[in-house]
Amino acid sequence: MPESTPVTAALPALPSLSAQAETLIDLGVHEIAGLSAADIRDFAKAAEASGAEDGGLLTVHPDRAPASALAPLLRRDDKSGFVVVDMPDVDLFTPLDTVTVPDAPLYVLGGIDRGDHMANWSPDEALPALTAQDRSPLLLTEGIHWVLQQPAALERNHCFMTIGSRLRKANGALDARTPALWISNGTGRDGRERRNAPKAGWCWAGNRHTWLGFASTTGRRLQDA
Repeated sequence: MPESTPVTAALPALPSLSAQAETLIDLGVHEIAGLSAADIRDFAKAAEASGAEDGGLLTVHPDRAPASALAPLLRRDDKSGFVVVDMPDVDLFTPLDTVTVPDAPLYVLGGIDRGDHMANWSPDEALPALTAQDRSPLLLTEGIHWVLQQPAALERNHCFMTIGSRLRKANGALDARTPALWISNGTGRDGRERRNAPKAGWCWAGNRHTWLGFASTTGRRLQDA
């Protein structure tokens, strides 16, 4: 197992759940999900009233708002987010069997961490370590929700993987690609016009990258859980 790298300064607190609801509405995420603005607002208010922990992230179920629809809503330096061209099957990446997602259109993530201390670990190394810490890896859609609400969560040299989402092949084995969110350098097939744009891409499950942590959560809950 590689040595852990030093943890960087903590990110500022997320906005309130009600403020996050307004961001999703402004971006049109409720329409993507087939929900009304009132649905989003009412859920956020109920979650706050039920004592949802500070720093929670309001999230739409991936079946309602897939990564292909959410990624273009990301913004950095006036550049729109995108999915890499060699990941046309991005929406077929579903939660691992060990990741339990509430059976509801909306839920709240608690205790999100970017996993900077795991930079230079491989996904194969990071997953059992997160499990041992009673943490659950983020899904790709959850990571996108995080950056939509807190763009500072994605910064050069401190980006993150979302290894809760994996593609299962016809024979039952996992595809070796593991999703991640980082910032384009505008090289290769990204195109120079996309330099500094946020991107959803992938890395091999056995590879290490010094600039990718492993985002995780302490749990997913409904407002009345």
